Amino acid sequence: MKKYHPFLVTLHWLLVPLLMLSLVMGGTVLDHIPNDSPEKVGALKGHMIMGFVIVGLMLLRFVTRLFTKKPPHADIGNSLLNNLGIMAHYVLYLLVFAMAGSGIAMSIQAGLPDIVFGGSGAVVPESLESLTPRIAHGIISKVLFLTIILHVLAALYHQFIRKDGLLGRMWFGRR
Repeated sequence: MKKYHPFLVTLHWLLVPLLMLSLVMGGTVLDHIPNDSPEKVGALKGHMIMGFVIVGLMLLRFVTRLFTKKPPHADIGNSLLNNLGIMAHYVLYLLVFAMAGSGIAMSIQAGLPDIVFGGSGAVVPESLESLTPRIAHGIISKVLFLTIILHVLAALYHQFIRKDGLLGRMWFGRR
């Protein structure tokens, strides 16, 4: 077997734009909308919904990954790098789940569920920056983004430097 299960492939390529959009939305757009602006609630709603969708898809992907056959791990002839490659995938899952957990904790601490989804009419608190989950959310987002960049660079290294066709494993076709 040379390819991942088509459902894993679908989830992978569906999660790519969702993760990128959510990271960009959280790191740039939300930061530039004042908390007392009515636009903030709508932007938060989109960001929070997208976060829940991402976590749901990641859980589904993780469970699917556990119960489907996978191609052998990529081998580049160096056991340390091989193990780092294996570990990097689990780190991606861990970071996404930690990102969601910190986002949920921050939103609960700030009362956002009632403001964003409950129609309470209250405004978003003046500042969320001092909340511990907000600090964690910001740090995790940067680590997640860096890990994704390293993941992409590793895939491109395999594809174009090693020319081992690694990217083809995460695409559709005969397994």
